[in-house]
Amino acid sequence: MAPRSRRFVFYMKKILFIVNPVSGGKSKRRILRLIEDFAAGSGVQAAVRQTESAGHATTLARESDADIVVAVGGDGTVSEVAQGIVGTGKALGIIPCGSGDGLALHLGISRRPRKALRALLDGVARTIDYGLVDGRPFFCTTGVGLDAEVAWQFATSGKRGLSTYISLAWKIWQHFRPETYTIEVDGEALTAPAVFVTVGNANQWGNQARITSLALVQDGLLDVTVVAPFRTVEIPVLATKLLDGRAHTSRRVKMLRGKHIVIRRSQDGPAHYDGDPCRKGTEIVVDIVPAALNVIVPKNKSI
Repeated sequence: MAPRSRRFVFYMKKILFIVNPVSGGKSKRRILRLIEDFAAGSGVQAAVRQTESAGHATTLARESDADIVVAVGGDGTVSEVAQGIVGTGKALGIIPCGSGDGLALHLGISRRPRKALRALLDGVARTIDYGLVDGRPFFCTTGVGLDAEVAWQFATSGKRGLSTYISLAWKIWQHFRPETYTIEVDGEALTAPAVFVTVGNANQWGNQARITSLALVQDGLLDVTVVAPFRTVEIPVLATKLLDGRAHTSRRVKMLRGKHIVIRRSQDGPAHYDGDPCRKGTEIVVDIVPAALNVIVPKNKSI
């Protein structure tokens, strides 16, 4: 499929930077200085707003008259900003500085703020898909099972960062019991026990852990990864396959692909969308919205 892309001409463009001051657990003072220098040297009209609460980024993005709205934060901030601009013709920019930065990494956007800012000037605007979980947008991954339980506890832990996430995941794993799910993809059903079921628009949770390793953001499809129960001793091999993009080659993994996904389970429980936890019922419906979000990516980057 030919990439849906175009060069952005930045002369006289308006850019709004929406900064989450707590994402990734790190100060944003250096990034704010870099943004100030960027605005002074690039000839664009730039403004900066900092979020004050959950959902604030969506409101700021929706109400902005900027041509490009840049999420400065992690996947949660990116998701909130993107929700505010879908259907508006505005383009999403990303300065990744969260715990995982899954969508940014899939799109080839550097986690080095200076390089990410440069990509805003040198990059291209591409039109990508996004997903809906029971009608709510997500842009990277959504799912149920172990990762959703970890996301739930991570959100309430009071600490951020990869080390906290890994520590919680290990603690939860010690007493975790897989559920049996029925996963229906475009009318065809699979029933199986699973440690987790992940639906991806992009290819990863974050930190290059490519759980939906074959997913593309411009193919009009969702990728589903069903991970069967495994033993603790198998974790190093599975982790290696996640990080080098070969999750689909594991004998514990079943990959599915389609436009309309229904996940059924026996009881309510945690779920997540773009890493943000929520509680969901026994049936979760996931759909694709093709070619619906403009995003700035580095030039010559295949997504």
